[in-house]
Amino acid sequence: MNDAILHKRLIDNLHKNGAILSHILQGVAQADAARWRDGADGWTVLDVMCHLRDYEAIFRERGELMMGDNVPTFPVYDHLAMVVEREYSSQELLSVLAEFIVSREKTAVFFTNLTAADWDRTGNHVEFGLFTMSSLAAHIVWHDSNHIEQMTRIIAESQ
Repeated sequence: MNDAILHKRLIDNLHKNGAILSHILQGVAQADAARWRDGADGWTVLDVMCHLRDYEAIFRERGELMMGDNVPTFPVYDHLAMVVEREYSSQELLSVLAEFIVSREKTAVFFTNLTAADWDRTGNHVEFGLFTMSSLAAHIVWHDSNHIEQMTRIIAESQ
């Protein structure tokens, strides 16, 4: 598969995953989203959605850093601390989803506007090492998939 086709598929998946999340959360009540958990001490559906929203902006920020600097090191975020610091449990599910969708569209536009050379720009992640723009887009799609599975499992086990 050539790079242009791969990049188009990644961008298509960025769009699709936003729609998938909308379908999954359709009909999930706020109270249930805040109560249904991934195990006794795991995240709630609401926590997962807040995490996806917040990391959407972080991922786009990483791409923007890669465009503005040669091999920047990405800032480190504590995703567990963010749950408490950003008060995920007090947020409104449908508002969080709407914010994610708006942010996701910005991310999709960001990747759509890249040139062939831009896709090879790199950044450094402390845990994962060097990222190209292509691997960043693939990581976002993987991250979505990981949490979509988590959310659908929580919902299925809780009903």
